Amino acid sequence: MDEIIKYMLTEDEGYGDITSNALINSDIVVEGFILSKDTGILAGINIIKEIFEEYNVSILSSLNNGDIIKPGDRLIEFKGLAKTILLIERTVLNLLMRMSGVATKTFNIVNEVHKINPNLKIAGTRKTSPALQKFDKEAIIIGGGDPHRNGLDDMVLIKDNHIAIVGGVAEALKLAHCNVSFSKKIEIEVENSDDAVIAAKNGADIVMFDNMNPDEALKTLNILKNEGLRDNVLVELSGGITEETILNYASLDVDIISLGALTHSTRSLNFSLDI
Repeated sequence: MDEIIKYMLTEDEGYGDITSNALINSDIVVEGFILSKDTGILAGINIIKEIFEEYNVSILSSLNNGDIIKPGDRLIEFKGLAKTILLIERTVLNLLMRMSGVATKTFNIVNEVHKINPNLKIAGTRKTSPALQKFDKEAIIIGGGDPHRNGLDDMVLIKDNHIAIVGGVAEALKLAHCNVSFSKKIEIEVENSDDAVIAAKNGADIVMFDNMNPDEALKTLNILKNEGLRDNVLVELSGGITEETILNYASLDVDIISLGALTHSTRSLNFSLDI
């Protein structure tokens, strides 16, 4: 994450902030704050504090990750060289606004789903913007969700293309068990009830119902129960589920619902940095 932040700052600075260099003396010290213009959940303030401290900007006060914020709240107050604060302003705001947006969306969805099914986990996916995955995953956690896997090395997740290449669900699971450490969980995507049964019989730890509508998911769950296989696996729903449709799935007897909408189409909250 540190290297990504350094790149963001370098990219924005280019060959220098020509506006501030033209207008502001290098020794001018100012105080400032970041102001919320939105309601939501604050996320990423720990990262912002680290950036400020790295650039010798003193923190005077700040709220905490997970705090509920509203318009007019001062999220952090600070003091430092004016030119330095203006140099890092946009990177700081971009990160804080995006992470708070992801955390807020996650928080809202988790709260609505838990009114129906308190034990259901809401998880993210890897559908994030390039280089922002670790920030998005941290924001999901702050919002009360589960990050799912953080990268390709986190667990085995056998997807449709893997299955197409090796020739079937059973063969994919056999290869995974032969070639992967016992310490890694094995999850597999299935698109129909027949493959769900095969997956549960062949040692999958997690069976993901991919792109099933609520009726199809219910039918598949009932088949697993009738076969005595439901307790053998965790069941995850994913694919095409949105903030608008998730409550149609929340009453089903599943363990996890993952949705890319937490990150790929989230709205950043609106903050400003004021001197």
